Amino acid sequence: MPEKQPQLNGAYYGPAIPPPTTHQKHYHRPGRGSGCGCCCCLFTFLLKIILSIIVIVALAALIVWLIFRPINPIKFHVTEAQLTQFNLTSNNNLQYNLSVNITIRNPNKKIGVYYDRIEARAYYEDTRLDSKMLTPFYQGHKTTSVLSTSFEGQQLLLNEDLQDFNQEKTSGTYSVDVKLHLKIRFKLGKVKTPKLKPVIKCELKFPADSALTTATKCKVDF
Repeated sequence: MPEKQPQLNGAYYGPAIPPPTTHQKHYHRPGRGSGCGCCCCLFTFLLKIILSIIVIVALAALIVWLIFRPINPIKFHVTEAQLTQFNLTSNNNLQYNLSVNITIRNPNKKIGVYYDRIEARAYYEDTRLDSKMLTPFYQGHKTTSVLSTSFEGQQLLLNEDLQDFNQEKTSGTYSVDVKLHLKIRFKLGKVKTPKLKPVIKCELKFPADSALTTATKCKVDF
């Protein structure tokens, strides 16, 4: 005997039928943000490259300095100097005639020095008397070289320099400075350092009754 189907009260609702799926297309409208982002990325990339180059150059310079700096510094001495004329005229012109020999000693065993530019200057107090360009040269390991030059002419003295001259004339000792303005490179094997620009200052004292001075050690300022 067939079974009776249960009677349903009211409307019968089956399981919910999901709506048909639709694929929505999303359109991205390019705006200022994307362009700005690309520019920022490019700027950041370039900045990183520049900073990396700076760091590499700084490290290389440090390594070169640590390797090539002389274990023993180059030494400069005035071994001979003559001041055969040092007179003040009636119109306050200082007439001078100065000759100097400067000895340069490189005590290092493996480091040579290129003297690419040598300018010698003579000073009385703050007044420059004269300047001379000397011949460039290369100085080998553990060698001694001699620079010879002379200064001759006249220069007007004013104010404090004129007062200093009169005071030194009374005291009996004249002070004259000779400076070397250099451009040099150190050499080890086949490698050469960048150019350095030291200034060598030689402070000379001349007794008024003598044209000669004693040997003088010069100061080196890098």
